[in-house]
Amino acid sequence: MREQTTDDAAATVPRDHAFFGHPLGLMTLFTTELWERFSYYGMRAILLYYLTDAVSDGGLGIASGTGAALVAIYGTSVYLLSVVGGWLADRVLGSRRSTLYGGIVIAAGHVALALPSAPSSYLGIVLVAIGTGLLKPNVSSMVGELYSREDPRRASAFSIFYMGINIGSLSAPLLVGAARAWGGYHAGFAVAAVGMAIALAFFVAGRRLLGGAGDTVPNPVRAEDRPALLRTGAALVAGVLVVVAIARAWSGEAGVTMFIDTMSLLAFVAPVVYFVVMFRSPKVTARERSRLLAYVPLFVAAMLFWMIFEQAASTMAAYAAERTELTVLGITIAPELFQSVNPAAIVLLAPVFAWMWVKLDDRPPTAVKFAIGLSLAGVSFLVLSAAAAAAGDGRSPAWVLALVYVIQTLGELFLSPVGLAATTLLAPAAFRSQAMALWFLAPAAGNAITAQVITATEGVDDAVFFGGTGAVAVAAGLALLAIAPWVTRHILEGEESTADVAAR
Repeated sequence: MREQTTDDAAATVPRDHAFFGHPLGLMTLFTTELWERFSYYGMRAILLYYLTDAVSDGGLGIASGTGAALVAIYGTSVYLLSVVGGWLADRVLGSRRSTLYGGIVIAAGHVALALPSAPSSYLGIVLVAIGTGLLKPNVSSMVGELYSREDPRRASAFSIFYMGINIGSLSAPLLVGAARAWGGYHAGFAVAAVGMAIALAFFVAGRRLLGGAGDTVPNPVRAEDRPALLRTGAALVAGVLVVVAIARAWSGEAGVTMFIDTMSLLAFVAPVVYFVVMFRSPKVTARERSRLLAYVPLFVAAMLFWMIFEQAASTMAAYAAERTELTVLGITIAPELFQSVNPAAIVLLAPVFAWMWVKLDDRPPTAVKFAIGLSLAGVSFLVLSAAAAAAGDGRSPAWVLALVYVIQTLGELFLSPVGLAATTLLAPAAFRSQAMALWFLAPAAGNAITAQVITATEGVDDAVFFGGTGAVAVAAGLALLAIAPWVTRHILEGEESTADVAAR
């Protein structure tokens, strides 16, 4: 039987207009991602509270600082595994099977979390991380396969798709939090499990609407590739073992701390290796190396931005529960509620930013947008630091933490949407297909920094922690702003070079 080619698969993808002017396959992926994000953010919303609550109250009784670091390193694990998931889809499974298998593993993980047992809980956390790594990068890539490169609906399709992400992440803390209040942590995890089951049901039932989207393995492993892959795999395993040994020596124990240190080291080493390989590759031209050099400060800025932004489920979740007034207008609210502020703000503000970029002809330049986004993240923590200092041993008003989330959302809208575009533009042509992996390494490293900072500053006052972290981010944002003209020149060179290649 002849192997299906990319052209064959493209020919079988429906190009209809039945879903708000888009193919019905977009409805399948929209709904799948909505419920998958519901399950992920629902579980994440209560994870810290579950890890650190007393065993007598249904938690695992982990120390507060260790629990926050563990939640941060969980984020690192998800992003690192997303790189692996993208590779498996490109070389072995294809996007559709990777998404399906990932969803099944996630569902199993949520079921394990719903069982009242510490071992099954740890197993569930691991399974959700592995499954998310398989699913996360690949369901998005299938959206692109529903459209030809010339189809003008592509941009609006991703806007609709990302709206599904935000609907899921907005509703998850509310419903899972309500379930936790009613029946405890495992009831909350059970609601997340139901969300993932719904996602799988929509994905399987809507399979025919996708046609051949995601079926093809873009760059399948051939027989002649296997020796080189085995050597690379052996080198990676050896490298991981070395990292584990270093983490073991550094932490002095073989428990949770060693795991946090191991994942942190991997997250720090991975982007360095990526950049070194690209800079040293004979396939990379001198002009591409110049553009790649300009990307390094953008990557560092993104890493520091995610270091702050991803604390929504760790330090900020702890601040919501322990340092925030939870009675508003006579109504007691759950601390999980605050994690819905960001997606709600995205839904409201994203159209405003899209309109603004059109009116401004996509100005300011990318480097300036990154600098503003990072600086806003830093300002959000300075605001939280001031609130913590003003509250003393008491609690801050609820509006303060909500404002912090809104400021971070503004920063996200300046930095995140343009981040991948800058990555694909400045990455050398020989590494263009791996640009998504490189972009995922920024939040992976950012989460790892958070885990290490939390561990190193255990017992430090909240005002000092948030103030110091925010000051570092603002200083880095101002430094990036200072070198923005240099970065912009290299980005323009990249655009000119890409145009030259296309013309040839």
